[in-house]
Amino acid sequence: MKKLMNQPNSVVDEMIEGYEAAYPQYVKILPQNKRSVVSVDTVRPGKVGVVIGGGSGHEPAFMGVIGKGFVDGVPVGNVFASPPPDPILEVTKAVDGGAGVIYMYGNYAGDCMNFDMAAELAAMEGIRVETVLVTDDVASAPKSDIDRRRGIAGGFLVFKSAGAAADKGYSLDEVVRVARKANDQTRTMGVALSPCSVPQTGKPSFVLADDEMEIGLGIHGEPGVERGKLKTADEVADALLDRIFDDMPLTPDDRVAVLVNGLGSTTYMEQFIMYRRVAARLANLGVKVHRSFVGEFVTSLEMGGCSITIMKLDDELAEMIDHPVDTPMYVQK
Repeated sequence: MKKLMNQPNSVVDEMIEGYEAAYPQYVKILPQNKRSVVSVDTVRPGKVGVVIGGGSGHEPAFMGVIGKGFVDGVPVGNVFASPPPDPILEVTKAVDGGAGVIYMYGNYAGDCMNFDMAAELAAMEGIRVETVLVTDDVASAPKSDIDRRRGIAGGFLVFKSAGAAADKGYSLDEVVRVARKANDQTRTMGVALSPCSVPQTGKPSFVLADDEMEIGLGIHGEPGVERGKLKTADEVADALLDRIFDDMPLTPDDRVAVLVNGLGSTTYMEQFIMYRRVAARLANLGVKVHRSFVGEFVTSLEMGGCSITIMKLDDELAEMIDHPVDTPMYVQK
């Protein structure tokens, strides 16, 4: 597969350099570590620092949401790989305003290990760190084992909720409470239509026939729950929603936030066709869509397909989802 790059092993560092060059009004690379990217102006005394992160290849996650009302800093890993502890620690120190720091990331073994190590190092420097794992992927484990689920596109809504709470001046304990509530009320299901290729190999991450799709495939190519012939957009949306509704039942007059997320090569045309079906299904249930998000939020390089995320809202979560943000790749008034 063709990619615009120089050397495969330099893609992440050159991407970060280009990102800083494109958005100097928002972000800067810390001189202590070239994989540590922080906001130029959101850190302030008494504010909880918000740190998210993970592997590259999921852009605009995670660097894309550094900015006011959202995230203060992001350590950047290699493609589909966790950042090591060093850049995480440097980001932590840079965004600490004296009120502690919250770590949020998808529930993957490498991320858990490295962020936990960074938290221990931060504690040795007198910085309190609390962690909230994102576990929104319905396909990755049964409801009885919900703590084993992966974090995928629903992380965008969890991060946004916590970022809003921090921006409002909530204490670290309260930001953690909001983040956990947001995660508990968020469910995601995805479908893959075609693979991506990692720059270092140039080979497809998995194989699907031209007329096949896979329900529940992970954003790194982890196996899904069902593979079969490609169906219509309405049928695919129904298959994703049915699993979400089984896992998190909705009742008339519930309010939700909806996110339709493209995985890298899915057109907006297709995403809006998918959202059309989601909106119709929710209307039939008597569920109110409080706010919707359609676009690319957590991609998987150039993977074909999309995911649907539903977050059930109460008044507090609705306020967090509505909170204005100003970041390089997502702005909300």
